[in-house]
Amino acid sequence: MSASEPVRDLRDYLSLIRAREDLVEITVEADPNLEIPEIHRRGVAAGGPALLFRNPRGADFPVVTNLFGTLERTQLSFGDRPRQFVERVVEAAETLLPPSLGKLWNFRDVAFDGLRVGMKSVRRGPVTEVAEAPRLDRLPALTGWHSDGGPFLTLPLVYTQHPVSGKHNVGMYRMQIHSPTQTGMHFQIHKGGGFHLSVAEGRGEDLPATVFLGGSPALMLAAIAPLPEDVPELLLASLLLGERLRRVKGKAPHPLIADCEFAISGRLRAGVRTPEGPFGDHYGYNSLVHDYPVFDVDQVFRRRDAIFPATCVGRPRQEDFYIGDFLQDLLSPLFPLVMPSVRKLWSYGETGFHSLAAAVVRDRYPREAIVSGFRILGEGQLSLQKFVFLTDQDVDLTDFPTVLETILARVDWRRDLIVISQTAQDTLDYTGPKVNRGSKCLLLGLGEPIRELPHGWGDPTLPDGVDAARPFCAGCLVVQGRPYDEEPGQAERVAASVLFAEWPLVVLVDDVEEATATSELFLWTAFTRMEPAADLHGREQHVARFHVGLEPPVVWDCRMKPWYPEVMAVDDATRDLVDRRWDEYGIAL
Repeated sequence: MSASEPVRDLRDYLSLIRAREDLVEITVEADPNLEIPEIHRRGVAAGGPALLFRNPRGADFPVVTNLFGTLERTQLSFGDRPRQFVERVVEAAETLLPPSLGKLWNFRDVAFDGLRVGMKSVRRGPVTEVAEAPRLDRLPALTGWHSDGGPFLTLPLVYTQHPVSGKHNVGMYRMQIHSPTQTGMHFQIHKGGGFHLSVAEGRGEDLPATVFLGGSPALMLAAIAPLPEDVPELLLASLLLGERLRRVKGKAPHPLIADCEFAISGRLRAGVRTPEGPFGDHYGYNSLVHDYPVFDVDQVFRRRDAIFPATCVGRPRQEDFYIGDFLQDLLSPLFPLVMPSVRKLWSYGETGFHSLAAAVVRDRYPREAIVSGFRILGEGQLSLQKFVFLTDQDVDLTDFPTVLETILARVDWRRDLIVISQTAQDTLDYTGPKVNRGSKCLLLGLGEPIRELPHGWGDPTLPDGVDAARPFCAGCLVVQGRPYDEEPGQAERVAASVLFAEWPLVVLVDDVEEATATSELFLWTAFTRMEPAADLHGREQHVARFHVGLEPPVVWDCRMKPWYPEVMAVDDATRDLVDRRWDEYGIAL
């Protein structure tokens, strides 16, 4: 197939990348438990090809990974249509008011596209070629890290319907396999499927659910897009694909998307929770064991020669990073439509996406930027952002050092640091006082610069307990301190040191060499190990009109705390196994 044709299913996509020599088939036996994930991670790190494992140990199906592990492959999988569609919608929205016949005629293509979207019922499809009793233990589900609680489905498309309205949701939630007929369902606090289950449980009912694996990349994109709660994901998938999605009705409680590889039909049990985890997640840490809903499987539908899609997440950058960056770049033209005072917006995948966002905003009257900040925090999944940088300067938000320098040259720490305590926090972020609890911060850098930023550090003198200091960028000095459990209050002592008086921001870390090696490592270190309400310290602190203002230098305590989960790292046995067998796999990186 050509790159201009719609990618209707996983087979289309594999044919496309195989023709470009961007798919490697591994025919030797490889183990889904730790071995395949480590091969996958090495492929992602090297910008390598997609990997189709034909002979996964203990499984009945081949498994394909690293489908989207480069920006080029991600763009290819979704094609040009999604970007063209978004740009055309934005153009129509900006042009059609006030409407006229001429304007409407110029955008007739948008209306015609609308007539081609939706669902199309068919009598049968590839996904119904086999219907069988569940044997989830025969799937090549990956156990990604040595500390994981077991194998997980990592690319499931979970379909549920609201028990009252019937409106559907399709989301991607990790699912730990508990037995051949049961999994967990990792519904976090902001997930649409979780809202459906809550309503069902309020009625004393189980919630039917269908889990799709494989299918069109457009379906995967729709499942992870930060859509408003009542916008149907299947409609978006159809719009992105440019044609109706085929469905088979009458085989299961829900219609089955005809071109998927698997459809797993079952029920989420009302009121039942069971421990799930640990799991090495996309923040780069080992998320801990918590109770989550239970999914009981009744039946499995699949293609006769089904291929199981999977990924492995961990310390950024992994495969999900490229999907996330593609998605926000795709949707960025829509942000000014729904948030008119926000000109540009970017979330940083190096921080797990929810730890830091930056926005270029309008500041047409005093403090309008704060309105934009609250607007961002009130929009769907953006509500989980922990830190939001706001500036009215036209900067490239993907150039983080420049963004930080722009903020630091303008921030007045007495008024432009706004911390909101006692809020919800992303389930996977353990920096708060307990799971799902934490704080948020708006940091403003507006107007003309108010200070010259220092660039270099040449002073050999350091305070007691500070072993090294190195600038990350102009205005930001990174210092290496004692372990947190040896001196929890070190950040306050560093802030009081006259040695750092000219630096508006000092970041206290465990390893200054690692934290300053790259922008990626600085972002990951600084924003995944700090909670605004607990870890920001100034030389002095003032409270006026219910607002806390700081005097610089302001110190962010970004050391590992004793209650944080461990950083994910490959265990020695798995590393040695993959090293020893590498030539057998036939992967050239």
